[in-house]
Amino acid sequence: MAADTPVRWTDPEEQQLEEQIALTEARWVDAEVEVETLRVELDNFALVHHQRLGPMYVRLDELDALIAEATAAQTGDPEDIRRAFEARNVVEPMPDLEAFFAEADAAAKDGGKDGAEPEPPVMPQAPERIRPDKEAQRLYRELARRAHPDLAQDPAEQQLRGAFIARVNEAYARGDVLALAALAEEWAGETGDSGAPASGTPERTAWLRQRLDWLEARLRRIEATRAELAGSPMGELLMLLPDDPDALLEVLAEQLLESVAARQAELDRLVGAF
Repeated sequence: MAADTPVRWTDPEEQQLEEQIALTEARWVDAEVEVETLRVELDNFALVHHQRLGPMYVRLDELDALIAEATAAQTGDPEDIRRAFEARNVVEPMPDLEAFFAEADAAAKDGGKDGAEPEPPVMPQAPERIRPDKEAQRLYRELARRAHPDLAQDPAEQQLRGAFIARVNEAYARGDVLALAALAEEWAGETGDSGAPASGTPERTAWLRQRLDWLEARLRRIEATRAELAGSPMGELLMLLPDDPDALLEVLAEQLLESVAARQAELDRLVGAF
């Protein structure tokens, strides 16, 4: 090596911390993407679950109320009467009387203006089911890696990134690949000052340790969030067959139909005993 060749000195601890931070940062961003994907999947599954199976659950509740009422009529037992009242209240909960009379009064006033009968309420239509495809997941992952606000230290840059990622999340929830691609182009070449001390300075190692601790804490929190989502009632259902939720809904529908048939047979037996 020539005598005038510059020698670059690197602090071994600083280099090790840099490598740990890079690995932890990648794990954290991957976890963020996984949680957001799971959140979208759960929203989609809950929507379709309600659309397809909701009427069956309503029928089961109605049959339970009818069975409880038939049992109470046969026995006259106060406990059976209480159970029948509770079962019926599940199907037809007691109304909020104050709100009921307020709505009735408003409807009467509207009807009195032109003599027309008040129109019945219109049930809102369920939104279209969306599931981000592989390309949407890839684009979302890349945008999260590059633009996540928590990757910046400067408050102004964090605010800028936060507003941008909010738009990314909205596009991802819609499964809008074109919008995600446009956002990727928009962010291309964007850089920001991380606020980190320069390499080789006395403050750099302390800053790196603090950054690593912060990232590990964030990773633990996002992993806890994923566990909470997966452990929710709808999450536990989805985890039974995560790769084919439609097939899972078919299985659940068959089980519900069997339960409806069994409840109906029980009700017929009770009614026939009178």
